[in-house]
Amino acid sequence: MIDERLRDLIERANYVHVATLMPDGSPSSVAMWGGMEGDFVTIFTGGPESRKAKNLARDGRVAISIIDFENPYRGGQLRGHVAETRHGAEALEAMDRLSVKYTGEPFPWRADQGTQYLIEVDWSHYAELGFTHAPA
Repeated sequence: MIDERLRDLIERANYVHVATLMPDGSPSSVAMWGGMEGDFVTIFTGGPESRKAKNLARDGRVAISIIDFENPYRGGQLRGHVAETRHGAEALEAMDRLSVKYTGEPFPWRADQGTQYLIEVDWSHYAELGFTHAPA
């Protein structure tokens, strides 16, 4: 269901902007690392007390936007839901893969309470505008 051009953006070191739902239904959005695990988009949170973790435990629906770091007129959006969570060593292995992608090094914090979320994509859209990024 995910456009291959959008998959390419997520597989590269571009930040994803993840929106979850607060208890009152309002959105909460945060820029973070993201990646692909098979057909799932993957994100990570450091512990069960984070706002993302609380929101996703209550309502697993997410909206994600992404723009190309090198060409901000190339990007996309997707909507999906948490299909699976992983904890402990398995989650840290995934976090190390993301950390290496973004920083070149394994993730430095080794807390065991981290959670990896595998997001099943329900809808996605890719867009590319014909502008040149040349800020004044």
